[in-house]
Amino acid sequence: MDSKLPLLGEVKSQYGTLEESMSDKMPFQASLSHGFDDGVAKTKVPAIALVGDSDSSSSGEHCHKDRGNTIDQAARRKLITASVLCLIFMLGEIVGGLLSNSLAIATDAAHLLTDFASFMISLFSLYVSTRPATRRMSFGWYRAEVLGALTSVLLIWVVTAVLVYLAVLRIISDDYEINAEIMIISSTIGVIVNIIMGLTLHQHGHSHGNSHGHSHENSFDPENGLSHSHSSAQNINVRAAFIHVIGDFLQSVGVCIAAFIIYFKPEWRIVDPICTFLFSILVLMTTFAILKDTLRVLMEATPKGMEFTDVLDILHRTDGVLRVHNVRIWALSMDKVALCAHVVMSK
Repeated sequence: MDSKLPLLGEVKSQYGTLEESMSDKMPFQASLSHGFDDGVAKTKVPAIALVGDSDSSSSGEHCHKDRGNTIDQAARRKLITASVLCLIFMLGEIVGGLLSNSLAIATDAAHLLTDFASFMISLFSLYVSTRPATRRMSFGWYRAEVLGALTSVLLIWVVTAVLVYLAVLRIISDDYEINAEIMIISSTIGVIVNIIMGLTLHQHGHSHGNSHGHSHENSFDPENGLSHSHSSAQNINVRAAFIHVIGDFLQSVGVCIAAFIIYFKPEWRIVDPICTFLFSILVLMTTFAILKDTLRVLMEATPKGMEFTDVLDILHRTDGVLRVHNVRIWALSMDKVALCAHVVMSK
């Protein structure tokens, strides 16, 4: 017996939209058996189980899959390029921060760490999305993306807390010197590298026409059932990475300005720990948004942009449906929306 089970999204693509799934063509008239030959998990109540993140038209499924694979490869190349640039410059800023004795440079390196972690999570999510569901992992590996995001947030908090502690010690002791020349060189290179990374990701985000929007939220179309504002997950990943790069670009500009201030006014070296405080707040603000999204997924909350009443309405308006109960809507990952329900149908 093959241990691989069809993922819920495959059920959707096989039977079409939500309304089509509820028609008399759908083979859920007596029971639903989730692929087990021994009849385990059967239920006398007809049920549906769908995941919505792609086009629901069966006639265009093959074309959409080919296009999605091509875009996946393009997204992977863009993210790998940005990751390599980010890692190289992050290591360079760590060295520059040590040589210049600048905490602001070190904080900028910490922000680069958030970018690098974001890139790695995006790449990992693209990888795990290709792994099939099994009996042991019946929903696939999508939650690995969420766990990776949560781990990176905790790591960033620890690094930021250490930098803030060192900044407080500097202000209290006022016994430190900063090499402004190295600080200027490091921050200027940072601005250039962030521009390059931004252009790399920005080109991808706008190179596929109007069919690939830029909203992060899921949506529910009463005419078409479950849908997602992106036609594939990598748009979300690349756009999120682009937003991270914008934040780091602004921080690099701030470090560059602080470096020139210290260069012309060495007695104003307190600007360095002050920048550390400001940039630490910026780093934490970016992680709060990630933390909120990951907690929503882990708590299996109804995804943003999807109204529970709208889902019930489309189910009740479907021909042959007498009663709907035990409706559950949750997210497997940042962009994979799942739905299950017990449906009583007329004979």
